[in-house]
Amino acid sequence: MTTSPRAARSLAVFMAAAGTGHFLVPKPLDAIVPEQLPGSARTWTYISGLAELACAAAIAHPRTRRRGALATAALFVAVFPANVKMAIDWRDKPLPLRAAAFGRLPLQAPLVVWALKAAKDHKG
Repeated sequence: MTTSPRAARSLAVFMAAAGTGHFLVPKPLDAIVPEQLPGSARTWTYISGLAELACAAAIAHPRTRRRGALATAALFVAVFPANVKMAIDWRDKPLPLRAAAFGRLPLQAPLVVWALKAAKDHKG
């Protein structure tokens, strides 16, 4: 059974935009890469951007949509530690920035749900 392709199309656009942002404006993303990861933060920013672009491409094609959307759900879970790091690092920032950093944490759950919904729209 498939669902409306709207969830998949919008997720593909979202992931393409997010992935592109990693290359156009990498510096803010470098700052939230956990220090425990080996190598440079910029490398991890680019790797995660490539992963987002690959997920977008996979979601865009009906034949690979299910796997791409499931990979996207896993990616949303994998980047959660960066969002936690951002919230910790920004705990002394002005309220609007603090609210944005802490607001990202509960947003991961609906992103995962969105990806799982998109995974239901596949041919294959």
